[in-house]
Amino acid sequence: MVQSVGNMALGRLGKCCRSLVFEYSKSVFCSVSRPSWIDSCVGAKRHLLSEDVIKLQDFQQRKLAVAHLVTGSNGNYIELFHQKLQRSELILQNDLKLLLHLCQSANDMLIARDAIYRYHAENHNLAHGDFKFGPLFVRLCYELGLEDMAVAALTDKNMKGFFNDTTSFNITIDMLFIKGLYETALEVLRTMRHQGQPFNKDTLTLATGTCYKLNTAESYRICTTLLEEEQTKGDYIPRHAYCFAVALALRQSDQVKAQTLYSQIINTDGRLCQNFKVVLLAMSGAIAEALSVLSEAMLPKSPYFVKKPEFSQEVVDLLRLCSEGSQNMSKVEKVLTQLEQAGQVTQKTLDDILCYTPTGKRKPSPIMEQRRTSRRTLKPLQSTLLSE
Repeated sequence: MVQSVGNMALGRLGKCCRSLVFEYSKSVFCSVSRPSWIDSCVGAKRHLLSEDVIKLQDFQQRKLAVAHLVTGSNGNYIELFHQKLQRSELILQNDLKLLLHLCQSANDMLIARDAIYRYHAENHNLAHGDFKFGPLFVRLCYELGLEDMAVAALTDKNMKGFFNDTTSFNITIDMLFIKGLYETALEVLRTMRHQGQPFNKDTLTLATGTCYKLNTAESYRICTTLLEEEQTKGDYIPRHAYCFAVALALRQSDQVKAQTLYSQIINTDGRLCQNFKVVLLAMSGAIAEALSVLSEAMLPKSPYFVKKPEFSQEVVDLLRLCSEGSQNMSKVEKVLTQLEQAGQVTQKTLDDILCYTPTGKRKPSPIMEQRRTSRRTLKPLQSTLLSE
């Protein structure tokens, strides 16, 4: 495995390494000679996929249910399966499903790995039906922290066709992103492309996030090329992916491209987009426009219980720096002070805000589900108003 080149993150002036202000002078920084994304700082290592995609909790619940149904201990079944492999017996689909739901350790996964290799060798010319073993296997790797095993299986040419789904690749890349193994994540993306596996919106977010973390000329080229290809095909590009690309363009001192990418975001009302909007305006010298964005964020447009937009301390510091000596300096200080007093300045870095974990779709509350029969009489209810 290729080791990660290190975590790229936004920096801070002084000991905390959080401010966008680096050792460069105000004139150099505000003319965007080079944005201060300090390479030596440790960035956030958070996964980028929601539970709706990972589905780890659902998977673990199914594992518990299967364990209760199986007679005898899990270890006995896995050992019997191991003996079956040694005898070169035929592996049936249901047997493999059961094995993958009973794995609890790295040693169990060695048997599971041998099992999927054998199963694929015996059935690669046959349709596996609607059931896909790939996500099941990589979720086990995700649960047990076995990213190397997942990558080895996904990138093995002999296993081509077994992971015939985008989800398996996405979960593996997300796992690598958490561990900071960005070069390896890029390798999995290349394998995905070579195998003709389509990229969905989650893949685009993971790909641009990986390129952003690598922060190299090559990763920048890959990121921009990928987005251009998706735009040409007319495919949907998530806002999160665009923001990663904007951040990477700034890290590569390409403000023009950053502005272009930002202009392609349809809805820029979110916290992440608003922060980058202020950054881009400040770096281009449009201090008055940046102030307008911040002032609008403080207006009582929404009820008091609705959280108002937050801005990173990095963004605040950057605007202060770029306004020094200008006619807007006093206005900037006044607005920023009001923003801080309103509790709308967060200590989260832009890297923290970028590498957030989506909440996913909310599941309906059980209390909202309508009962159709009475618990007392077991007769159909005539109206939901009569529900007990």
